[in-house]
Amino acid sequence: MDIDTVNHRLAKITGSAANDLFVSFQTKRRGFNIDSFIVANPLSTVPAYILYREYATNLTADEIDAKLKLFAPQLSNLIYIKELREIVDAKRKVEIGVLAIDFSEKDPKGNIIKLSDYKGKYVLLDFWASWCAPCRKENPNLVKTYHQFKDKGFDILAVSLDHSKENWIKAIDKDQLSWKHVSDLKFWDSKAAKLYGIRNIPSNVLIDPSGKIIARNLRGEELINKLEEVFKQ
Repeated sequence: MDIDTVNHRLAKITGSAANDLFVSFQTKRRGFNIDSFIVANPLSTVPAYILYREYATNLTADEIDAKLKLFAPQLSNLIYIKELREIVDAKRKVEIGVLAIDFSEKDPKGNIIKLSDYKGKYVLLDFWASWCAPCRKENPNLVKTYHQFKDKGFDILAVSLDHSKENWIKAIDKDQLSWKHVSDLKFWDSKAAKLYGIRNIPSNVLIDPSGKIIARNLRGEELINKLEEVFKQ
């Protein structure tokens, strides 16, 4: 790489073929087709990284698995491919229609709370954190929904990905979140978050009285509409 130190404002920095591929993705985000990108570059680490970083969270296990099959076998040991396979395995365990995985964690006072304690209710397993701005923005919607349906058999169990207990408790109080809260204060290493394949927040799982997952990532009016639907049955 050469830089004209006199006319440095006009300098253009170029990198490897992989860098150029990534730049092409950044400039074509609107209407970008990840499948076509993989097919055109099956031996490149770039589409693997993009699939892992940008798409895996919102895709189903089957959708990720189908895209993994588009890569050349030579990439099977690539770290992003391995991570994607782990994500597929995690997602299959918590897909809509399967029984929710039970876990136990401590509330702010040190009491052990189990997900299975909510058997017999519709429960929203909500993953959030005090430092997460979108989570805090969504909290007023959750407060509204909780008070609208709590007497009908609906509850919320909030799992925080905080690392500061003080900030966690302050956020619960400030946002007036009157349901139960748990956290192991391990940030993204949260045991419960890993069990449910959580890679971004806010994220949630709606579980029916039998313990079966019936929806994921419902927010605002979507969550209210779903609860109105189930309570009419």
